[in-house]
Amino acid sequence: MLHKFTISSFLLLLCLLGNNLSLRAQKAAPVIDSFFVLQQVIAGEFTDFTIDNLGNIYVLNASGQLKKMGPAGDSVAVFNNVRQYGKIQFIDVSNPLKVLLYFKDYGTVVTLDRFLNTRSTLDLRRRQLFQVKAIGQAYDNNIWVFDELESKLKRVGEDGRIIDQTADFRLLFDSMPSPRFIVDQNKQVYLYDAAKGVYLFDYYGAFKNRIRFIGWTDFSVINNTIFGRDADILYRYEPGTLNLQQYPIPATMRSARKIKIMPGYLYLLRDRQLEIYTYR
Repeated sequence: MLHKFTISSFLLLLCLLGNNLSLRAQKAAPVIDSFFVLQQVIAGEFTDFTIDNLGNIYVLNASGQLKKMGPAGDSVAVFNNVRQYGKIQFIDVSNPLKVLLYFKDYGTVVTLDRFLNTRSTLDLRRRQLFQVKAIGQAYDNNIWVFDELESKLKRVGEDGRIIDQTADFRLLFDSMPSPRFIVDQNKQVYLYDAAKGVYLFDYYGAFKNRIRFIGWTDFSVINNTIFGRDADILYRYEPGTLNLQQYPIPATMRSARKIKIMPGYLYLLRDRQLEIYTYR
């Protein structure tokens, strides 16, 4: 009788151990690695942000204050003189030594140094540029502007003088683009209109190509590679190739106010924080 009890107890113990090991194995099962891995969170109620090619972070808050932070999130500089010009429409940091701020309501471009001190101020209206929707840093430290009134892409100096300009877009295209972004990189100028796509020009204003990527809310060009996104997909494209890469945006990221993708990093703006991810 004692022998039977011992065997029964032993079998019961094995059964319990087996169930426990199975449960532990289930808990220890490897978690599928996400394409995006959260690395850093910067708290703050930011309305906009951008990143330069050195990894510095520029954030704009509701009061219009522009703050520059290092890649680790440490404060570097602050620009507070915003009440004079109104709301910042666009920030161009393609040259970290020369930051451009565009105040569309006042038609004013303010140029800052790397410490966000004011270098110059350009009132476009005084140069008869009354309808400028987009600006961008030019390769020679001048400024690209798209004059919608004359339908021309113009390169102007910090003093507003016109250095060069394209032909009238109404003569070049059946339907005139209205670009929101102007990016100058590696001897090419990219104009992006969400309704019509990407327009490529050379530095002399000659039209080269049109790429029909439409509906993007964010657009950037890094090392001749185009990055953008719509509501559901992040895109990476190398002009002149058929290599269009598409990355589905995780459902948890789709409510973001803004997403900017850089080589190796993705920056995501939510209501109360800026999140920084790495990706494979």
